[in-house]
Amino acid sequence: MGDDAEVKLRSQQWFDNPDDPEMTALYVERYLNWGLSREELQSGKPIIGIAQSGSDLAPCNRHHVVLAERIREGIREAGGIAFEFPVHPIQETGRRPTASLDRNLAYLGLVETLHGYPLDGVVLTTGCDKTTPSQLMAAATVNIPAIALSVGPMLNGWHKGERAGSGTMVWRARKMLSAGEIDKAEYIEMVASAAPSPGFCNTMGTATTMNSLAEALGMMLPGSAAIPAVHKERGKAAYLTGRRAVEMVREDLRPSDVMTKKAFENAVVVCSAIGGSTNAPIHLNAIARHLGVELTNDEWEKLGYPIPLLVDLQPAGRFLGEDFHRAGGIPAVVAELLAAGALPHPDAVTVNGTSIGDNCAGRLTEDREVIREYGRPMVSEAGFRNLKGNLFASAIMKTSVISPQFRATYLSNPDDPDAFEGHAVVFDGREDYHARLNDPSLQIDEQSLLFIRGAGPLGHPGGAEVVNMDPPAELLRRGITELPCVGDGRQSGTSGSPSILNASPEAAVGGGLALLRTGDRVRVDLGTGEVNMLVDDEELERRRIEVDKALANGGLHYIPESQTPWQEIHRDLVGQFDEGMVLKPAVKYRDVARRHIPRDNH
Repeated sequence: MGDDAEVKLRSQQWFDNPDDPEMTALYVERYLNWGLSREELQSGKPIIGIAQSGSDLAPCNRHHVVLAERIREGIREAGGIAFEFPVHPIQETGRRPTASLDRNLAYLGLVETLHGYPLDGVVLTTGCDKTTPSQLMAAATVNIPAIALSVGPMLNGWHKGERAGSGTMVWRARKMLSAGEIDKAEYIEMVASAAPSPGFCNTMGTATTMNSLAEALGMMLPGSAAIPAVHKERGKAAYLTGRRAVEMVREDLRPSDVMTKKAFENAVVVCSAIGGSTNAPIHLNAIARHLGVELTNDEWEKLGYPIPLLVDLQPAGRFLGEDFHRAGGIPAVVAELLAAGALPHPDAVTVNGTSIGDNCAGRLTEDREVIREYGRPMVSEAGFRNLKGNLFASAIMKTSVISPQFRATYLSNPDDPDAFEGHAVVFDGREDYHARLNDPSLQIDEQSLLFIRGAGPLGHPGGAEVVNMDPPAELLRRGITELPCVGDGRQSGTSGSPSILNASPEAAVGGGLALLRTGDRVRVDLGTGEVNMLVDDEELERRRIEVDKALANGGLHYIPESQTPWQEIHRDLVGQFDEGMVLKPAVKYRDVARRHIPRDNH
């Protein structure tokens, strides 16, 4: 951070460079053709980009089209000039084969825009799941002053007098449909009831999680993550965010000043307290890597597992996004952690120039149903377990959503506490699972563990949300609603399944899941943090030879060919989930705005 006198605007290299009047004229000329004046462009006013994620293709972010007007007003009042531009759309529910495939593509596009155009700072318009990490990753790489604005969750959904959570209602209705309790028309009606307004998922899915963690990282104005999209406070937050973006340029306050190791450790703790999505480690690890900050899944467990669950929000609880906002949102959660001495770094700086401790101290909630006291939580140890063994080097399990039924069935043997064994039923990708789940020859019962592979960053490609698998219809009709699920894909943050997922390395690159066979005995031990197939070493070596031979001859039979150029490029360059699923060559590019002024184009 520097003083006003030390800050030289990047945009002046385009619009007011006395050493190169010819290029200055070229750049200025075209930006005047829609009504800007030369006086504005050469006034020394910061030019602030608005990275517009809203579009008809991205309905969860679409309200940013409206909010951008308030961002512009804030920028203008603070003495800046707004340049709005589109970013690559990412819509979790609309993109096939998975929106996760687009996170790194959107990151690349935004890096090039922020680096190559005359921008002094940027407002990141975040929202739907991958939108938030992609934009924070790009801001980390380029490192110009940046501040994020969440689009906010939808209003609470309702169905027959009960709160209907976006995402969580899907999983509930799907089980009812499979069990024959509702028909297809009722199924669609139930699912649609959960989305009553603009905004992202009103549950603690990946969208609410990642916007909450963006605030916990210090990249949003305090209290702005959880405001519902259509509330009046959301427009006010947009205005204040635009105004603050200009001030940050003048202060030279950059992402690397905010997203420090301290900030990431705070975010891990907050994630456990809010019951955050299992996608959070993938995305936070990715952002950290682009900053050169070390963050591993082992650290997620060490820092986050002991933290209690404080927020009673679906899928781990009962309430929805409006309730969370009214209860105080992230500032109230952080205040609770501060009061208990559980926030690691209260002194971590945020985008408003003040520490997270100063921003949130004393902002305790009065709604003790939605946000619990630290000493009276919903779950005492709510963080992720980072599991390891001969099936994978790292896989995440969300402990806050272990249901009483699941615990009673699988984790309550007094002679073998927090552990269970069963026989594996292996599916090769989502299509195989849907085609064969109800095949009686598989003999799926209460002692079965459902595995899905070929669903990771290379395998699907992009990493599909397919690990939260339902039991067969016959078991659902008998009241058995959960079986242990394991896979190298992801699952929706709106799912309440305690799956073991994000397994790394994935089957597509020869990870241990590629060696597994239906009928193998598997042991899961949460006490030791291990998951192992109980197969002798000689047999595993024989299988390893077969898998390696298949990989050398073009790949495993259940991994589909790339269908687009980006799918092939992504597969060639992407890393595994535990390391953030980043493009491996990209992490060497850091602080590029200060290291390089782009070459002129003529």
